[in-house]
Amino acid sequence: MIDNYEINIKTLALIPLDDKLSKIYEQDNSFIINKSVSEIINYSCKYFGSSYNGRTEGSKNWLGVSYKLPIIIEETQEIIFFPTSSPRYNNCSWISLKNINNYVKNQKGVTVNFKNDVTLEFDLSLCSFENQIFRALRLENILKERKTS
Repeated sequence: MIDNYEINIKTLALIPLDDKLSKIYEQDNSFIINKSVSEIINYSCKYFGSSYNGRTEGSKNWLGVSYKLPIIIEETQEIIFFPTSSPRYNNCSWISLKNINNYVKNQKGVTVNFKNDVTLEFDLSLCSFENQIFRALRLENILKERKTS
């Protein structure tokens, strides 16, 4: 089992298994890490020169929203993740915006197909999922505009 993990361009999703154990899905791999999803998110933000609180404050200012915020993990590669529920809850998963191929509604929530054909199911409504994608895309557009201006 791995002790630390930096989110990267190949990271698809972070799924909590319990309050101190997470499953990481990457394009070519999946594994379990002995940290909570929130610890992995915070560690990755710090690894790339910020903190989770700093990233959420930035998203809050740019988007004008204060809950279930997508965050920029790393700017130059435009690595943006969004939560499936409130990050305060232990069952909150985080999904990479860039790696989503498509998604469909299922009986329990949403099935996401990633660009490498990994398919994962998430327990949230299609409306909520699409709202999270919309916020993440707005954040991505703001980031791109600021990089070119």
